[in-house]
Amino acid sequence: MRRLAILGAIALAGIATHVEHSSAQAVESPDVRLSTGDSDKLRSAGATILFWSQAQRDQNFPAMEKLFPGHIARAGGKVHRLPQGKPLPLDAATIDAYMAAQNVAGLIVLQDGKIRLERYARGYSATGRYTSFSVAKSFSSTLVGAAIRDGYIKSVSEPVTKYIPELAGSGYDGVTIKQLLTMTSGVKWNESYFDPKSDVATMYSKPVPAGVDPTVAYMRTLPRETPPGEKWVYKTGETNLIGVLVTKATGKPLATYLSEKVWKPYGMERDAFWMIDQSGQEIGGCCLSVSLRDYARMGQLVLDGGKGIVPDGWFADATRAQVETSPAYGYGYQWWTYPNGYFGAQGIFGQSIFIDPAKKIVIAVSGAWPKATGDDLKTERAVFQLQVIEAAGK
Repeated sequence: MRRLAILGAIALAGIATHVEHSSAQAVESPDVRLSTGDSDKLRSAGATILFWSQAQRDQNFPAMEKLFPGHIARAGGKVHRLPQGKPLPLDAATIDAYMAAQNVAGLIVLQDGKIRLERYARGYSATGRYTSFSVAKSFSSTLVGAAIRDGYIKSVSEPVTKYIPELAGSGYDGVTIKQLLTMTSGVKWNESYFDPKSDVATMYSKPVPAGVDPTVAYMRTLPRETPPGEKWVYKTGETNLIGVLVTKATGKPLATYLSEKVWKPYGMERDAFWMIDQSGQEIGGCCLSVSLRDYARMGQLVLDGGKGIVPDGWFADATRAQVETSPAYGYGYQWWTYPNGYFGAQGIFGQSIFIDPAKKIVIAVSGAWPKATGDDLKTERAVFQLQVIEAAGK
């Protein structure tokens, strides 16, 4: 019952998806297997991950594979080294205060590809994995770049309906892959985690006919609010569609493709775990569990340019403000952009990868904020990031 309640939480939080099984074989997680009948139980379960207690967050965020079915993105034999660098001259009390205030489980700082700070707490360690929430969005968009380099997708200018024809005749007619990546489709959406009637809370509440993709079935019912390209609205459902698109284009499960294109070529150290929905499709908009050092390696991969993984110039486009979300802040291809040329990936409850390209700094954090999001927590995190940048220059 506990597992089913948690599975229902994912559905109610709007962070599950579904696509047809692809021809490639996924490596299944050995801990929790998908069971027949889960689909109906998912719709009826009433618990929500957003209302876990702090103790539950601390226990479950680093152990999602013990609770949910999923696929494994295998690491290869060669590991991208992260040598020890000069310790960051940042006051220990400052670090301790930040980690305590933000319930940080893992904190790592790279500069020039070297570890300058690495700390763990709350029972977490370098041998574990921690959930990503929306940090996974940046991984999913990277797979779009990989699929373009491999020739599965021609360009981001192509219509989404070319790869997901079931969206034809919906609000996604005429929407490009780029507009999906930048969340500027013009389709109406409510992302509120606190509104029980929001799209993220209800998109999987209704039964779907057999053989119909639940994500596509819901997204194609949404009305168009503005012409494509005119308005930015944050939509987890659209990143789930990105997952559908990549799987359909490549014929491979996302975890398999992630292993082939990122995990093995770049030298990630540990296997990753990617949760699947009730039909066996990885959840494109969240739910990728990765070790702290491998989160940092993802940031370093971006700094290195992704040669051999994505097309030349992909990350230059992906990590610049394709659209403004507020003054001095923007959104690229599923990457957030910040003042001073900084950019990063971020997820609810405090997950983040922050990158300063000028100083070649990567800051990766896994943790369990006391609430999903909040300006107070974001400000506190930004202040600490600036403290790290200042200390790194000494």
